[in-house]
Amino acid sequence: MKNQTRSRRSFLAACAGGAAGALTPGRAEPRSFPLLQEGRPGLSKPPSMKITRIDTVHWKRPEDAPWFPNWTWVRIHTESGHAGLGETYPRSEAEAALVHSTVAPLLLGRDAGDIDRIWSDLYRTFDFQITGGTEMRVLSAINLALWDLFGKVLGIPVYRLLGGKSNPKVRVYNTCFFLRYDFNKEPEKIMRDVMEHYGVKAIKIWPFDPAAQRNQHEFVTHSDIEEGLAPVRKLRDTFGSDIEIMMEFHGGWNLTSAIQIAKALEPYQPAWLEDMLLPDNFAQYRLLAEATSLPLTLSERIAGLMRFHEMLEARVAKFVMLDVTWCGGLSEGRRIASLAEAFQLPIAPHTAGGPLLFYASTHLATACTNLWIMESVQRFYESDWQKMISNPIVPADGFVRVPELPGFGMEIKPEVWAHPAAITRTSQA
Repeated sequence: MKNQTRSRRSFLAACAGGAAGALTPGRAEPRSFPLLQEGRPGLSKPPSMKITRIDTVHWKRPEDAPWFPNWTWVRIHTESGHAGLGETYPRSEAEAALVHSTVAPLLLGRDAGDIDRIWSDLYRTFDFQITGGTEMRVLSAINLALWDLFGKVLGIPVYRLLGGKSNPKVRVYNTCFFLRYDFNKEPEKIMRDVMEHYGVKAIKIWPFDPAAQRNQHEFVTHSDIEEGLAPVRKLRDTFGSDIEIMMEFHGGWNLTSAIQIAKALEPYQPAWLEDMLLPDNFAQYRLLAEATSLPLTLSERIAGLMRFHEMLEARVAKFVMLDVTWCGGLSEGRRIASLAEAFQLPIAPHTAGGPLLFYASTHLATACTNLWIMESVQRFYESDWQKMISNPIVPADGFVRVPELPGFGMEIKPEVWAHPAAITRTSQA
């Protein structure tokens, strides 16, 4: 018994010694991060995370630059010379004004590493005057900039800060912003193009939107339904069950119309019906869910964890869609993904906005363990982003991979910042 006791003590002492040795300066493994070494004798002082400057950059109109910018960038600078980039869209002038009038005075001089405390303080400040769209979009941009900054200071990709690489590659579908073909007339050409060049086998279209606008969102007719079904039929006739079809409705219908449209779509088995109604009435969404066999997706147009919780408690969605430049940033997006997982539901990040939205969403999708699929836009990675980003993320075999670079890893070409139509404002301590 004494020998066993001594053996256990010797084993524990050896383990403790090994752990201490692993942290000894000069040892090659494991690597240490500067911010984790504060106060340890013989080690360099960590870089200052004190916020000293906040910039906003936007363009008055998307047509003012060849990459068609409809977003606002927020750059947060620290005393150590590091900078993080955040983004939101599409009300650029209002977003930039709020950053400098309200947010900058609250952030300058603070520690940029206090990401969650800053989120909570800003949310409570905004909520006191009724948190609205601009406030949540700006909060999202600030939060993204802080995550990007933190990753850059540590020298590691953001997905590592979120728990690591759950998904080494992220499956994507194509949203049909116009590039060469009109999805209402030639959807099969778009589908074949992304299949052959990128291996993408899922497509999102919104062929019922013209009828919704014509009818002022009040009613749908049989001919409207036939018009909307035409591209869906063409896709199914051409590709059969080899592809997935995502149906987007942009909240354009009332309940009565939505049920008729859903019933008409059932034989074609789309992957989901997205945002058929305005996203604020979950009781009516529940009636829609009960009226169709097709799964519903909600919604990038919902912001904040509490609102997503209400939606999930209503049991209306089979897929949870979120936009990290709208919902409250990466911090809130991560919480929403975890909440969805508690309800045994997958997420499908929305990325049809600016380029940082796609990069940040790829990090979230890489880290989370309840990913279904993520949005991508062929026009962006083939055309717009090639003109402004040195390392655009492009699908291969139907998937994208996260950049193995510090922060979000989006490398913007230097000439973008100096573009003559760019509107830059700065607030400094």
